[in-house]
Amino acid sequence: MSDAVPSGGRVLTLQEAVARFGPGRTRTLVFSNGCFDLLHRGHLALLTAARALGDVLLVGVNSDRSVRRLKGEGRPAVPARHRAALLASLRPVDGVIVFDEDTPIELIRALSPDVLVKGGDYDRSSVVGGDEVEAAGGRVVLIPLVDAPSTTELLRRIRG
Repeated sequence: MSDAVPSGGRVLTLQEAVARFGPGRTRTLVFSNGCFDLLHRGHLALLTAARALGDVLLVGVNSDRSVRRLKGEGRPAVPARHRAALLASLRPVDGVIVFDEDTPIELIRALSPDVLVKGGDYDRSSVVGGDEVEAAGGRVVLIPLVDAPSTTELLRRIRG
């Protein structure tokens, strides 16, 4: 099945996102990314905290092919088009972009966000695009994790 995600609304192509929120914007752009396979409380906490850091929150979502390369066969549990639609429906999220690469570096370079957000399971040195964001005058923010099972833990429980 295709990873294709329809454009329009809050699920955007990169070109649509750059046109709406890219360089030259007047609002503070916050960007975060991930697989977001089996959306859970930790994801919502991260996105809510991220949105509070600026005017617009864009979320990069790994495509199905990208998730398989990163997480292995059997992942994702939820197709990209569904993950993107779920994320786009959340109040804190202003836009979602599905990307096929293993990292969001091309999205970050094209959008030049003011704030790059990752979860507290990262350290600053492992945040892809952090150097580019800081070199452009932006900042990297690590959001502390909440006490909630991860997608990997949820899948382990479901699969028994």
